[in-house]
Amino acid sequence: MKNRFKRGLPLLAGLLLGSANSFAVEVIESASLVGFGTAKYAPDFKHFDYVNPNAPKGGSITYAEVGTYDSFNRYASRGVSVAGADEIYDTLFAPANDEIDSYYPLIAQKARYADDFSWMEIDVNPKARFHDGQSITAKDVAFTFDKFMKEGVPQFRVFYKDVKSVTAISPLTVRIEMSVPNREKLFSLVEGMNVLPAHFWKDKKLSEPLTEPPIGSSAYKITSYQAGQSVTYSRVKDYWAADLPVNVGRHNFDTIRYDYYRDDTVTLEAFKAGEYDFRQENVAKFWATLYEGTNFENGYIKKEEIPHEIPQAMQGFVFNTQRPVFQDVRVREALNYAMDFEWMNKTLFYNQYTRPRSYFQNTPYEAKGLPTQAELKYLAPLKEQIPPRVFTETYQPPVTDGSGRIRQQARKAFALLKEAGWALKDQVMTNVKTGEPLAFELLIYSPTTERIAIPLQKNLKQLGIDMKIRTVDTTQYIKRLRDRDFDMVSSGYSANPYPTQNLLIVWNSKYLDSTYNTAGVQDPAIDSLTEQIAAHQQDPEALAALGPALDRVLQWNFFVIPQWYLSTFRIATWDKFDRPAVRPKYALGVDTWWVDTAKAAKLPEKRR
Repeated sequence: MKNRFKRGLPLLAGLLLGSANSFAVEVIESASLVGFGTAKYAPDFKHFDYVNPNAPKGGSITYAEVGTYDSFNRYASRGVSVAGADEIYDTLFAPANDEIDSYYPLIAQKARYADDFSWMEIDVNPKARFHDGQSITAKDVAFTFDKFMKEGVPQFRVFYKDVKSVTAISPLTVRIEMSVPNREKLFSLVEGMNVLPAHFWKDKKLSEPLTEPPIGSSAYKITSYQAGQSVTYSRVKDYWAADLPVNVGRHNFDTIRYDYYRDDTVTLEAFKAGEYDFRQENVAKFWATLYEGTNFENGYIKKEEIPHEIPQAMQGFVFNTQRPVFQDVRVREALNYAMDFEWMNKTLFYNQYTRPRSYFQNTPYEAKGLPTQAELKYLAPLKEQIPPRVFTETYQPPVTDGSGRIRQQARKAFALLKEAGWALKDQVMTNVKTGEPLAFELLIYSPTTERIAIPLQKNLKQLGIDMKIRTVDTTQYIKRLRDRDFDMVSSGYSANPYPTQNLLIVWNSKYLDSTYNTAGVQDPAIDSLTEQIAAHQQDPEALAALGPALDRVLQWNFFVIPQWYLSTFRIATWDKFDRPAVRPKYALGVDTWWVDTAKAAKLPEKRR
């Protein structure tokens, strides 16, 4: 569950004749849905290549979470949901973690759709069941869509506004009709939809927290919990889909438990003491200095760095551009000069990190060099709306000498701020027109983030800029993020293996209310590029140009102060697990691991 990241070989089914005023459309029947490229696995595949089909079942795995929770509803618009809350529901199709964007049958058996993508029909597996034994039907699928459209987050309604209807045309067949045919939105709706039990949710609000676990349908269900402190998921013994190809070799633990702790430091000490099994480390200092002690010396704890090929997020200090102080790109660029990554990497991070420069880091779509002719096809018409340096320079975050002194960078920052109408007055950066000081708040929820924010705060102080660091609990943080009640946050923009239509939700002004649009971007050029990306999903050549083109425009708008990324998984485990010889390309794949009883027998009793 912890590492479940979030089409096929088409078969001609026949012809559907339209009305007298329409052309005949071909009906395609498929056992899988492919968003990009072609499906790796044939319709009769037995299991994914990255699993051990004979993996033994049994044992347990325990994780740690920082903070607390007050809801079992992942989709509530307030509160903090329990870890793993969205994974008690199966989806119609399941992703292959060794492919970019391919999905295979889970609740669904197969799909039929018009070749103009005006409609799709999904056949539900007649064996599909919820945890209470009730059948999963087409009505549940239709109910789920209606529930999300009426009570889900606003971006769902905006994104799927072109879906005309989702209706049950028989007990096990659901039909989706589009008011505006769109392959990508049709496929994405079907691929990722968690099917809710209508009989449980019909009298409950999707936007409201749940104080008790809901009925689910996946390989695991919640069997015990201490409110706000822990939750245990148990493998469903009679899980109807256990032997489907997408599940063979997966879901091997009998129980999955999450324990909650106050902060990262306490959490690490609990791990070393044997309170939980698995830890993925995000703090460089911890990894370099604190993974030691008797349990390491005795070989009980295994520490590993596992290389990966996963696209890297643009992690950074994100400006809320809806705030007046950050609406001028020159101010945002100036503040970038206060970040001394080279000093931080050497002094705080033990040279473990690389600085990101792209929103498509670790993919072929990263902008490199100057724009190609193919990119200029899309950039040139937007020339008056985008920063001039898009056409003349290659973006690179500011580089220092690592000494901790930023005099050269400060001079560049002062010049930009002067150009933007700011000046030093009694050592305070002041707006020339209004007399207001340049001051803002960085909102965080973790003390470890404060440690890496303080060097930025000190350097900004040298520029006469006051950045206050405000630490709140996770509940307040999420609420303020949803309400856009912040100046700056430390966050990240997830990277995809290719430019997907989901970039609309992240960057397009139509989705300004989306919590994914952290920077609050409203930019006509970015609107145009993201809309063209959505329109060219089946054109690899166009995407090969549009991806870097968008990357350049985002880079030169300075929506973030880039932080760092790691090209490996840093994990530590109590040494009782075994895993397949092949790891999925785009995931760590803990859902394919199992407990090795011989290894477990050598450990202290509470970690066996």
